[in-house]
Amino acid sequence: MYDYIKGPITRITPEFIVIEIQGIGWQLNTPNPYLFTISDDSVQVFTHLSVREDAQVLFGFKSLEQRELFRKLIQVSGIGPKGALAILASGNPSHVIAAIEQEDEAFLVKFPGVGKKTARQMILDLKGKLDALLENVELPSTDEELPLFGVNPNKHELEEAMLALTALGYSERELAKVKPKLDEDEHLTTTEAYMKEALKILLKQQ
Repeated sequence: MYDYIKGPITRITPEFIVIEIQGIGWQLNTPNPYLFTISDDSVQVFTHLSVREDAQVLFGFKSLEQRELFRKLIQVSGIGPKGALAILASGNPSHVIAAIEQEDEAFLVKFPGVGKKTARQMILDLKGKLDALLENVELPSTDEELPLFGVNPNKHELEEAMLALTALGYSERELAKVKPKLDEDEHLTTTEAYMKEALKILLKQQ
């Protein structure tokens, strides 16, 4: 129904972004809201509308490839919209596609909420059916290991730290600048550690 929405981003939260169109704020659930920035500039976000008996949820994606892979993933038994978002938030779409085509279950089970059964189902349902998305994907040789970029095993702790910092009065814009740095630091593993490092960065920026 909606292919994309274009407008300025006025709000960023851990789960969604808000784009303003003619005075109306559209809430878009997205894999990684912090890939976006609050700005007066108009941005294009590809969309998918999910209609349930109890709700209508609009999902937003930074790229068309992300959106199309999301639509493929939610067709797999055992993967709902939240699960598909978690997969896209944790990995590059091209790596997910390559893993499915190469039947790399060991790679797929690294994603949040994906066990062996779901990984096998992803391969059974999607292998050979991602032709349109394979155009820009170069499959590695079987001797190469697929990199899993962006997977943070302490994501829950990081999100707790962000919520705590919000409660302390820091704005979403300030935290959006800090979060990527924290996410890349492998030495941080607890909520307290994330908060201490975030406060150091925030104080330096003042």
